[in-house]
Amino acid sequence: METMFERYGGFTIVSRIVSSFYDRVLDSPIMGPYFTEVDMKQQIDHQTKFIAFLMGGPASFSDEHLRTIHQPKNINQEALDEMISLLTETLEDFDFDDADVESIRKELLRRAPLILKQNT
Repeated sequence: METMFERYGGFTIVSRIVSSFYDRVLDSPIMGPYFTEVDMKQQIDHQTKFIAFLMGGPASFSDEHLRTIHQPKNINQEALDEMISLLTETLEDFDFDDADVESIRKELLRRAPLILKQNT
């Protein structure tokens, strides 16, 4: 059975999606500040692999890896909601089916506890 990753064109399309997504992220007053001191080339490469993973592509990410890289960033619910909204808009602009957009959103929401700052 063909994966969503394969159906939409593999890394070629995912790279274009992520590039467009980060144009929106950097323009966002909510999300932009999280990336002021980030190596964007490295970030885009990382996010391309992550989105490919969510679409059934070859990359893989453990829960522990996601927790480790996101916890120091103190990401709050507003920022996570904005990120998901911007990604949803981007996927829709790339003519993703509604069911596929929802599948990616659900995968991100399932990982929200790993991404959001932990109250200790």
